[in-house]
Amino acid sequence: MIYLSSFRLSEVKNRNSNIYPYNVFREKEIEPFVFAPITVLYGNNGSGKSTILNVLANKLQLKGKEYVSSNRYGIVDYCGKFSGECSYSLGDDENGQVLHHLPKNSHYIKSEDILYEIKKIQQEQVLSDGLVYDLMKAGKTKVEAEEYLVTPEGGRQLGYIKFAQEKYSNGETSIQYFEEILAPDALYLLDEPEVSLSPQNQVKLAESINKMARYLGCQFVIATHSPFMLGTLRAKIYNIDTKFYDVQKWSELANVRYFFNFFQKHIDEF
Repeated sequence: MIYLSSFRLSEVKNRNSNIYPYNVFREKEIEPFVFAPITVLYGNNGSGKSTILNVLANKLQLKGKEYVSSNRYGIVDYCGKFSGECSYSLGDDENGQVLHHLPKNSHYIKSEDILYEIKKIQQEQVLSDGLVYDLMKAGKTKVEAEEYLVTPEGGRQLGYIKFAQEKYSNGETSIQYFEEILAPDALYLLDEPEVSLSPQNQVKLAESINKMARYLGCQFVIATHSPFMLGTLRAKIYNIDTKFYDVQKWSELANVRYFFNFFQKHIDEF
């Protein structure tokens, strides 16, 4: 399913070369992104792939969007200005009619969101804050939720959560998080979903994403440089490291070639 058909980044060139996010794309010549059921933004650290996802999330007003301030150069909201200069088009529904909005359960999932879930294993306060948040989502006020925590029932509930979290490793917690949050018929922006996952679990997650895109009406835009994700996802891949954001095969990407050459160098040891 194609919910998001295309996206054009701002073409405005700011005269101040240090202003974020204009500086990230200053030297680029970029055509609009044209999305497939699974689209990957590949790039090394600092390439801007996460910035693109965040701009997308803000432009589309997706759940999980993270608003970034860039007011170091006066009072101008440059991030908001940049986002406003971007444009997008939506796909068609089953009847060939242009969509007017994205599915409500569409979501932007950052690597920090995954790490937050993992951190729950280690921090009692985070567990408490998480339970307060869940209770507030269920309709309680913050005061009511905090008062519930100090009751015997609230203490037992917190204990159950802590026990359940401690049963899982970091990687297992990440997999569990995706299993719980990814649902059919939605657009998902995923920023480095391979965080804390072993190669085997990276492949497992990528295979699940392939199935959700093919059978469950989901669309994914994923920022990653993991060769295991790149090699497993049936995706259109934009190379964000290139000037023109070229579409390339996964086997042509520098990070993948690095792994290939590394193992070729040590082939006699296998």
